[in-house]
Amino acid sequence: MAAQRKSLVTAVVWATAIAGPAGCAAGGEVKAKGSSEKKQAVAAPATKAPGDPFGGLTADQIADKAVASTKAARSVRMAGRVDSDGEQLTVDLAVDAKGSCTGRLGMQGGSAELRQVGKVMYLKGDDKFWEASLGAGSDSVTDLLKGRWIKVPPGSSDDMDDLCDLRAMIAEMDKNKAERQGMTKGPDAEVGGKPAATLVKKQPGGATITMYVAEEGPPYLLKVVKAGGDSPGTMVFTEHNRPVKAVAPPADEVVDLGNVGLESAAAAGAGAGG
Repeated sequence: MAAQRKSLVTAVVWATAIAGPAGCAAGGEVKAKGSSEKKQAVAAPATKAPGDPFGGLTADQIADKAVASTKAARSVRMAGRVDSDGEQLTVDLAVDAKGSCTGRLGMQGGSAELRQVGKVMYLKGDDKFWEASLGAGSDSVTDLLKGRWIKVPPGSSDDMDDLCDLRAMIAEMDKNKAERQGMTKGPDAEVGGKPAATLVKKQPGGATITMYVAEEGPPYLLKVVKAGGDSPGTMVFTEHNRPVKAVAPPADEVVDLGNVGLESAAAAGAGAGG
């Protein structure tokens, strides 16, 4: 599973990576929702304009609050697509902070169902998915995997270990501290029927990042759109704090990764993709 394996990870991590430039509090400090956040709310400017749910905060300050609230969420569902090197990757995953994960991945016209229970991941792909993932000469393996789940033990690939790691994905928001500021407010919008503030940032190279932040309830990130530049795409965030129910598939439907000769391919693929 050469570079494609890493591309699947990229499709998931992309959502938080592009939020990074907008994302975190100045100086690297992002506080989870709690008493300190309440104190900040009390200290908000008294010049709150009618209809302004953020009390006159700047675009950068709203982005700070959005990332802080999203970091505090126990779980989230992210769904969307990213175009990478002419290839469209799709993601629809519900992930929690305990290692549970369930959803679907798509690439090159194929798709796969994914579950993670604890630290063990299971993948069940269609023929096109495995052909895209494994590359040429994979017919015999594809036949073996037809209608079955692959068990991916922890440690088989660092990239796959991060795929359902909510904490790792959230940490990506805080990765690029040099590009946090410079957001501007756009017109109000709706995401899934929820009113949202829009925050816009133009990046070097022609890309534009637009963040949509909930105006009612906790100011969660609702959507991130990257237009232009490398890896454009859209990711929508829903179901914050909703329990993620991931159940291991029946044992007689599972093939262990190492038993089908894919473990060495996974290790080789991680190197090829990096």
